[in-house]
Amino acid sequence: MELPSIDVHQHLWPEPFLDELRRRREPPRLRGWTLQLDGEPDYAVDPRAQDPRARAAQEHRDGTGRALVSLSSPLGIEWLPPAQAAPLLDAWHSGAAALPAPYEPWAAVNLHDPDLAALDAQLANGFVGLQVPADALARPAALERLAPVLARCEAAAAPVLVHPGKAPDSASLPPWWAPVVDYPAALASAWWTWHAAGRALLPRLRICFVAAAGLAPLHHERLRARGGTVGAVDPAVFVDTSSYGPQALDAVIRVLGIDVVVLGSDRPYAEPTDPCLGAAATAAIRRTNPHRLLDRHRAPPPHAGQTSTGSDKEQKGPHTP
Repeated sequence: MELPSIDVHQHLWPEPFLDELRRRREPPRLRGWTLQLDGEPDYAVDPRAQDPRARAAQEHRDGTGRALVSLSSPLGIEWLPPAQAAPLLDAWHSGAAALPAPYEPWAAVNLHDPDLAALDAQLANGFVGLQVPADALARPAALERLAPVLARCEAAAAPVLVHPGKAPDSASLPPWWAPVVDYPAALASAWWTWHAAGRALLPRLRICFVAAAGLAPLHHERLRARGGTVGAVDPAVFVDTSSYGPQALDAVIRVLGIDVVVLGSDRPYAEPTDPCLGAAATAAIRRTNPHRLLDRHRAPPPHAGQTSTGSDKEQKGPHTP
């Protein structure tokens, strides 16, 4: 029986969450369908993109078996003072849990005062794993502070999704600036933080970096040139395909191999992409690999050393399982 296609990275705001954003008097907030954030231009939200039934029908047409939706970390909600974050996080979790198939939610926590008991309950009751903003992994010291939260996911055999967080002030810049400049830079910092310290802290955690980790894996040659080390590819460190096409994805696959690349579309802000490497590669990215990321019953992978990238000797080019 063929495995269902899985998109690990989408956004869909349920009605309780929209209502809570509209109650706020300061960013992040909604005024009608206009999203207002500190440091970014106002954004006109398309109401049709937040209609669960219309979105579910689109996934059915696309043949998506499971679509994983997450709180949008660029809103900055995880970094709000706990009293401000709590109603938004509660609205997200209650609303996301009630979304129709094929949607399944990622959990979120307040990073100042994470409710670990609530996270445990969410992971035990339908949430696929935890999304964290990339700036929470900006340096190894930050990862050490976050490790007790990530350890709850490790204990539950649930994965972690690393997503861009709140962008620096870009209100006066072109609207593409944050997603093209700030978000990849934050993801790259998180990738190298994991490379430096992740496996020693969390030896069995499965983790996925969206948007090909900001293309950080392509810098493995520069890492070696500047005194770093490159070891075996870590089979529990994944990257998704969001916003990248054949050129970038082919390059990433040449570094990491195809086994750790998973479909993530970032819908409704982007559409699914394909590296155009043939049917076997497409099946791996859309079916086989996402199941390995999400399968809590799979035995934990062997320790893969202190790196998430592969050497030239180990990776000759694209390959399929």
